[in-house]
Amino acid sequence: MIEKGKISSFQMAVMIVPTVIATAVLIVPAITGKHAGRDMWISPIWASLNGYFTMFIVFRLHKYFPKESFIQYSEHIIGRLLGKVLGFVYLLFFLHICGIICRESADFVITSFLPKTPKIVVIGGLVLVCAFAVRGGVEVLGRLAQLFVPLFLLPPLMFFLLIPDLKTENMFPIMEYGLMPSILGAVVPQAWFSEVFLISMLLPFVTDREKGGKWGNIALLFSMLLLVFTNFVCIFLFGETVTSLSYPLFTAFRYISIADFFQHLESFVIANWLLGAFIKVAVFFYAFVLGTAQWMHLSDYRSLVFPLGVLVTLFSIWSSSSGQELSHFLGTIIPFYIPFLMTFIPMLLLLIAIIRKKFIDKKQKDTDPSG
Repeated sequence: MIEKGKISSFQMAVMIVPTVIATAVLIVPAITGKHAGRDMWISPIWASLNGYFTMFIVFRLHKYFPKESFIQYSEHIIGRLLGKVLGFVYLLFFLHICGIICRESADFVITSFLPKTPKIVVIGGLVLVCAFAVRGGVEVLGRLAQLFVPLFLLPPLMFFLLIPDLKTENMFPIMEYGLMPSILGAVVPQAWFSEVFLISMLLPFVTDREKGGKWGNIALLFSMLLLVFTNFVCIFLFGETVTSLSYPLFTAFRYISIADFFQHLESFVIANWLLGAFIKVAVFFYAFVLGTAQWMHLSDYRSLVFPLGVLVTLFSIWSSSSGQELSHFLGTIIPFYIPFLMTFIPMLLLLIAIIRKKFIDKKQKDTDPSG
């Protein structure tokens, strides 16, 4: 086996939480608010349904091929040639998405904190740190997630400091225009929930797989509740003007001021958020590196880490010419791009696997003389 490390189902869940929400938590209020208005807090609930559906597909496929990742068992389902082609498509997809995440992270850091720093420096630093973590293996990633994710989740817990500024009347009337606005607001976030597909690259290394489904559901539920809570705070604080802000959550922390002493928490927020972004990039990067080694039938993936890290850095620069172009891509293409590859195609593979198994079982039953 290429990867000899092991993780628990709890560590897998902790890795998935920032993979789903690390970038979403910054921009989801502005994105959902454009369609859902004051009903934006409902949108993550609808969006999470796609996450649960994707996870169901992944675990069913894992049941058929318990010791293999998606890159490996796709060859068994649709044949070696087509499986190789599909695997290559997914490797390009992992590379592209990893580059986009790095670019999003760099744009946020530069816009909010380091305006004179070249993008290549921020992106290169993030990719280099992630490369060292990925080189350590899945066990290292699992332990880093256990250490960093609680710190990543600290800022939302500090929103109680904003209670004097929150206006609950901003959320009323609820569903003034029916369900459709909140459903339209879920179109973009449902793509982020599709990213639970990456569990398919981690499950072969989980020691207590019988608990994987439970912890996967808990991770999705927690992610959904955190996004609902984030949208609640933003709508209470900003009202429907939240759509005019690029990073509503970050802006909200600038409102915190207690006795002119406890204020200017932006640096704290960026530092903690970067821990979540680090885990998200590392998980995608790990899937890319491990998948490449499995696709090429290599005995070890560690020699690929730094060369592929250079590719990720280049794709981060090439992913868009400006922040506006990237935002347009996230709002129009991503809602179809990610679910197509992370939900729809795995669903087709699952259907093929089920049909093939029934056909094989029927054939064995017909040829069994004792049957």
